Amino acid sequence: MKLFSVIIASFLTLSGSVCISQTNQPAVIDDFKPSTVNQPGQEYPKVNSQGYARFRIVAPQAQSVSVSLGLGGRGGTKLAKAEDGSWMGTTEGPMDEGFHYYHLTIDGGTFNDPGALNFYGSTRWESGIEIPAHDKDFYALKEVPHGNVQQILFPSKSTGTSRRAFVYTPFGYDKDKAERYPVLYLQHGWGEDETAWSNQGHANLIMDNLIAEGKINPFIIVMTYGMTNEVKIGGMRNFDIKPFQTVLVDELIPYIDANFRTLADQSHRAMAGLSMGGYETHTITLAQPDVFAYYALLSGGTYSPTEITDKSKVKLIFLSCGSRENPDAVKKAAEALNGVGIKAVSYVSQNTAHEFLTWRRSLYELAPLLFK
Repeated sequence: MKLFSVIIASFLTLSGSVCISQTNQPAVIDDFKPSTVNQPGQEYPKVNSQGYARFRIVAPQAQSVSVSLGLGGRGGTKLAKAEDGSWMGTTEGPMDEGFHYYHLTIDGGTFNDPGALNFYGSTRWESGIEIPAHDKDFYALKEVPHGNVQQILFPSKSTGTSRRAFVYTPFGYDKDKAERYPVLYLQHGWGEDETAWSNQGHANLIMDNLIAEGKINPFIIVMTYGMTNEVKIGGMRNFDIKPFQTVLVDELIPYIDANFRTLADQSHRAMAGLSMGGYETHTITLAQPDVFAYYALLSGGTYSPTEITDKSKVKLIFLSCGSRENPDAVKKAAEALNGVGIKAVSYVSQNTAHEFLTWRRSLYELAPLLFK
């Protein structure tokens, strides 16, 4: 379980470190604009060109209000009360570029910000804020042909219910009824669910843009719930992968192959996951070498050469993380795999930690390498 422990330790340490008090900061530039993931018509929260975030909450009867940035509630920003009963405050330092979860603490209670959209993370719907990234163009909504993300319900005898998944089909899927597509099974992290890769990760927009630029051959992406949130922090060493492996391999994949125009063989199937989803990917791909040919761990640990029992079955192993995680481990693992004839690629997202900009960039780097 060493791999699992490393993933969880990284998750707990880095996911709450998105806003850190810094000394000798330059003067805050007053060019704040509403966050791009605010509720319609809401002015706050705001972000400026330096990456600072500013919050305003109307709570006239409250005694204390603070903003907890990041999973785990670390990196808090205390707000000050104004004469009109509102509370306002600005982060002490600039935040990392990209998407971050946060919530409010009002008189000891936990609440979401009514000004921001909600995203499922840390096993609940959390408020979200987007700090514009210098390279945001690759996941931006552009005037290009767009694919479709649809919700499906598939039967699961092993769990006695129907389960939900989201399926991305590329532009043109509904036009050429003869064409079949490879499939990437893409997993979320702990505390998140099957909505994460579309809502927080913009996986569909990343794919649309890559396809429009001619950088990849189109493929289908399937995103389902990894059953990870049923184990709370502190008890994750007891997480049993087998129920989810049954759902994925024995129930979901046959359903997708029967209901979508897939290339239904091992050489046209990939699995990838971020954080806990990386742990799931690592475990399932090793246990089921005849199901997937492409493996990708995004801030989700590494593979060692001794774990690959038949390297002829593996077309690619992709390993990534943020530069503030453990980049040396990712690079060395890829080198070791290549050293024994297993094609491996490592990628390090600069100036990011255990967060969605790392994983957006990772998907952008991974997608052109798949199904070649």
